Amino acid sequence: MKRSLMGGLAVASAVMIVSGCSKEPPAADAAVAAAASAPASGAASGGGSGGPVSVTTVRAQKRDVDVMLEATGTVTALNSVDIRPQISSVITRVNIREGQFVKAGDALFTLDARNDQVNLAKAQAQLAKDMAALADAQRQLARNRDLLAQNFISQGAVDTSQTLVESQQAVVTADRAAIEAARVGLGYNRITAPAAGRAGAINVFAGTTVQPGGTSLVTITQLDPIAVSFSLPQRNLNDALQSMRDGGGKVVAVLPEGRNALTGKLQFVDNAVDANSGTVKVKAQFDNANEALWPGAFVTVRLAVRTLKDATVVPQASVIQGPRGTIVYTVDAQNKAVARPVELVYASGLDAVISGVQPGEKVVVDGRQNLRGGAAVAERAASGARSAAVAASVSSAATAP
Repeated sequence: MKRSLMGGLAVASAVMIVSGCSKEPPAADAAVAAAASAPASGAASGGGSGGPVSVTTVRAQKRDVDVMLEATGTVTALNSVDIRPQISSVITRVNIREGQFVKAGDALFTLDARNDQVNLAKAQAQLAKDMAALADAQRQLARNRDLLAQNFISQGAVDTSQTLVESQQAVVTADRAAIEAARVGLGYNRITAPAAGRAGAINVFAGTTVQPGGTSLVTITQLDPIAVSFSLPQRNLNDALQSMRDGGGKVVAVLPEGRNALTGKLQFVDNAVDANSGTVKVKAQFDNANEALWPGAFVTVRLAVRTLKDATVVPQASVIQGPRGTIVYTVDAQNKAVARPVELVYASGLDAVISGVQPGEKVVVDGRQNLRGGAAVAERAASGARSAAVAASVSSAATAP
């Protein structure tokens, strides 16, 4: 039994010695050796120190940039008139349709004019009667002057005739004024449009009795041109006034959901600042031939308070703001990244106006988070949404004045 046990141990020891002398390493040691000898994955992908960093770039543009203030505005009509009668009467005819566009002077409503026509006829008849009386008084005055020349009557009788003539002339003048008044009253029976515009809802029909203080018959609203009213903070008051002195600041009205944008001019700045809100009311005017703006609608308003001439424009996504300041990464002639301290002058939408970079220099947009100053870079084409954004920025730069 002991011999058998000792023999087994001897065989096991021999096997271990043979395996220890083998030239092939164990599986675990081979894996460690392979990991140690393999290149770093970051270097293989271009993100580490062992290779260039993959980035996208865009060239800085030089163009004029409008500094815009944004507010919420309300579309208002430049001219809106409630049509009411000036006399009590009955409507005999409605000459327009709801929603119809009318010009100044177009007939809107016709009222019952029979009573005013009778009054005009009476005034004309009274004038004829008084004209006849005046002619008789003038003839009598002429006869009395002849008699006075022959010493048949006194000067007093002539003076009485003269007074009668002058009195009758005053009566004739009053009659003529009465005729004009009757014609004015007759004219009130034809209601016309005071200005061009679009008719709203018609509140009366033929046969309706109307009065001067009653409900308006219809509202005429001017739609082209049209205005947008909004408020500006008090700190921007001087900018708004200066833009008006320069011929009217450019104002852009953007419809809800960005469906359309219209360009107009600043036309009015109120004469006082609201003490409660610290804002001042302003108004801009827009051409509205296509009726994109409608009274009472809300729009987003952007007012250009000044223009930055020959500004350097880069995508806003390329600007890095950190605790030590604001920088962008540019790419030099050796395809190396250069950290450039810049000053952010103005930012709006996708664009940023900066100083510290010259127009035409390549600015890193994507991949800047992996960069350090002096790192080698490899440019690649932008893709997806970033490509569209950069293309839009470049396109706006190319079309800007």
